[in-house]
Amino acid sequence: MTEQTPDPGPAADPAPAPARRGRGRPPATARREQIVTAALEEFAEHGFHNSSLASVAERVGLSQQGLLHHFPTKEALLVSVLRRRDEIDEADFGSLDDLDRLRDVAERNASRPGIVRLYTLLSAEGLAEDHPAHGYFAERFAVLRARIAAVLRGAHGDRLPSGATPEQAAALLIAAMDGLQLQWSYDPEAADMPDLLALLTDVLRGGGTRPDTD
Repeated sequence: MTEQTPDPGPAADPAPAPARRGRGRPPATARREQIVTAALEEFAEHGFHNSSLASVAERVGLSQQGLLHHFPTKEALLVSVLRRRDEIDEADFGSLDDLDRLRDVAERNASRPGIVRLYTLLSAEGLAEDHPAHGYFAERFAVLRARIAAVLRGAHGDRLPSGATPEQAAALLIAAMDGLQLQWSYDPEAADMPDLLALLTDVLRGGGTRPDTD
C-alpha cells in the first residue's frame, strides 16, 4: 500500500519584502538636514531673493523636484534655516544664562550680513498671519523674552537697578538687537552692534563694569 502524503493545503502568501531605500540614499531626516545646511549657506551668500531652490538642490545633489519632496516651498525651507541659525547660536553661546553672551551673538551676526538682512526682512513680512514665518517669529520673541527676563530676575529680583522690571528690560534688549541689525544693514559703520548692545545691557543693569571692547 502506498503511503499518502498529507495535503499541506493552499500555500501561504509570502511576507512582503521590506521597503528598501535606493543604494547610498540617506534617510529622509538626514537628507532634510543636508538641505537646510545647504540653504543656510546659499541664503547667507546670495540672499533669499537671489537664491533659488534649484541652486540649493544642486548643492546636495538633488533635482528641484526632489527638494520639493522635503520642503514644498522656498518659504518653508527658509523657516527651517532660521531655526537652524538659532540652534547654532545656542550651541555656541549657550541659552543666554549670561547676558554678556548677547555681545558674542551680535559679533557673530556682524560676520554674516546675508542672514541678518534676511532675518530683518522676514521679521517684518512675518507680521501677516498667513506668512510661513509668522509662527516662528511669534514663538521666538516669546521664548527670548521669557529667557532673558528669567536671567535678570535671578540676578536682580523684581526690579533692576535702573528701575525696569525684568520683562521690560528683556523687551528692550530684544528691540535693541533687532533694531541695531536693521541700522547695521543700512550702514555697518554707523552701528556697532556688539558695543551698543553691551552698553544697553550695562545701563539696564545699573551701570556696572562693561565688557572690554578693545
